[in-house]
Amino acid sequence: MRAIWKGAVSFGLVSIAVKLYSATEEKDIRFHQVHRDDGGRIRYKRTCQVCGEEVSYDDIAKGYDIGGGEMVILTDEDFAELPLTTSHAIDVLEFVPAEQVDPILYNKAYFLEPEGAATKPYVLLRDALADSERVAIVKVALRQREQLATLRVREGVLLLNTMLWPDEVRTPDFGFLDEDLKIRPPELAMASSLIDSMAGEFAPDAFTDDYRAALQEVIDAKVEGREVVQPEEVEEAPAAAVDLMAALKASVERARAARGEEPERGGGEPTPITSARSAQKAAKAPAKKAAPKKAAAKKAAGAGAKKAAPKKAAEKAAPEKKAAKKAAPKKAARKTA
Repeated sequence: MRAIWKGAVSFGLVSIAVKLYSATEEKDIRFHQVHRDDGGRIRYKRTCQVCGEEVSYDDIAKGYDIGGGEMVILTDEDFAELPLTTSHAIDVLEFVPAEQVDPILYNKAYFLEPEGAATKPYVLLRDALADSERVAIVKVALRQREQLATLRVREGVLLLNTMLWPDEVRTPDFGFLDEDLKIRPPELAMASSLIDSMAGEFAPDAFTDDYRAALQEVIDAKVEGREVVQPEEVEEAPAAAVDLMAALKASVERARAARGEEPERGGGEPTPITSARSAQKAAKAPAKKAAPKKAAAKKAAGAGAKKAAPKKAAEKAAPEKKAAKKAAPKKAARKTA
């Protein structure tokens, strides 16, 4: 690493000489603009809009537009005369609890390394800061701009986090913030249950930049002259519209299944997945209107069969009764004889 700034941490009457290093680096794959036909690099010239001549860096100054086509020009000498007391110092202002600093204010991170004989006071400040469980609020001037920053300990090294000024943070102004939306307690409870089921310990190494890896594979294939075979993306079928509660329940069950946990069942109540399936079946219900007609016809046929049965039984019983009546006189005649 190469130091980008040298100065001192001003801690009360103690001055600690340090070097500043960028603590982060972007891993984006960078491209050059080239001519499509022959691959030649595209270069831009710095030209003056007034005289049309190409201008070198030595002849470039900073201009502030005051409107109406007028410009105020500032030179390097103008900036050098500005009263930047923190131009070569990191001035500690106060120590505050880390949770009081809104993360939206954080900008860039830098490592601090002790320089020369400043190692002992550096370690002293580092250990005291770690024991206090606080962060130091400091001011520092980087690239001719004074910035607010925090100083904390990370992996045994003092870490400087530059911050935005409060007036650089925008205020959200969206229409829905003025709407009176009511959230039902069961919905809030189910959403909290979903958060609990997806809770875990943050491990940055567990996440990867899949897009960058795929792009690098394309570049490597181009270099080696081979064809890139992209895996087919599985398109999920669009789910039927379900209410918010069913979606939350289904999400909770899916999160539990992903963790290898058994879904909660019991009490005869529908599970989240079955609730979602029921909603999907309800959406498809109009397609099954023909079924009741068949059932009605079958029922009517059954009823006709039942009505016909007594008639046949009556027809069968009638001859038997007549035969019994004819036989009765014969028996009576024999008894008289």
